[in-house]
Amino acid sequence: MRRLVHWVHQSVDGFIEGPHGEFDWPAMGPELSAYSLGLTDRVGAFLYGRRVWELMSGYWPRVESISQDPHDLAFAPIWRRTSKVVVSRTLDAADHGARVVGRDLAAEVAALKAEPGGDLLLTGGAGAGAALAGLGLVDEWQVVVHPVVLGGGTPAFPGKDRADLRLVGSRVFDGASVLLRYERAAG
Repeated sequence: MRRLVHWVHQSVDGFIEGPHGEFDWPAMGPELSAYSLGLTDRVGAFLYGRRVWELMSGYWPRVESISQDPHDLAFAPIWRRTSKVVVSRTLDAADHGARVVGRDLAAEVAALKAEPGGDLLLTGGAGAGAALAGLGLVDEWQVVVHPVVLGGGTPAFPGKDRADLRLVGSRVFDGASVLLRYERAAG
């Protein structure tokens, strides 16, 4: 069975975007970029919430003409060849061959997890992350804490359900950001 991994970048004060929606603050140094590319290259499908999907689907297909960032240029081919799933109750369809789930989220994601292939990687998306965690479908959280205090914005974990977690790993990248890997605690 495939695992669902929630990969999220957050500020020290727990936000995934700033008070005005800004996401210009993650420090993607060479070590973190290499880890991120290795992680994404091993997954069988990317999962996105609707808002993150709308940002990503407009960006990655044209990245070669708008970005000189080596991470962006390396990730674009991975994004193109990997299956994409959008978690949304408002979209009926998505471009770039993406599949939309959300009418019966628990059953649809459980079916995705039962399919053969690499793990499912939910990238960002506080609402989708909270919904999937609330249904007990997230198997691992990979939280990258960046050295910035945003003072407000979108909380990384807006859910109202408690989730007791167990630390399974940690790592410092580029002397700046810290990866915390958690699984749901037994019981």
